[in-house]
Amino acid sequence: MRTITINIPDTVDFDDKEALMMIASKLYEKGKLSVGQAAELVGLSKGAFLELLDSYEVSVFNYPSSDLDRDVANAKDYSI
Repeated sequence: MRTITINIPDTVDFDDKEALMMIASKLYEKGKLSVGQAAELVGLSKGAFLELLDSYEVSVFNYPSSDLDRDVANAKDYSI
């Protein structure tokens, strides 16, 4: 795993854990990290990480709406 150092002004009101959550949630949203990798980065379980995503305005569903449209169409093809 790679290590980076970020200098954040003292006037910014959040702690290290919140900064990691912001980074991890954005990387998850962009598809750069899996949910497991993002959770590990923050030091949380997958479930705890997923529960916090909404507070960072990141959707749990991490794929394009076009994929969802295709999934719905496929489900209709196979429904009884």
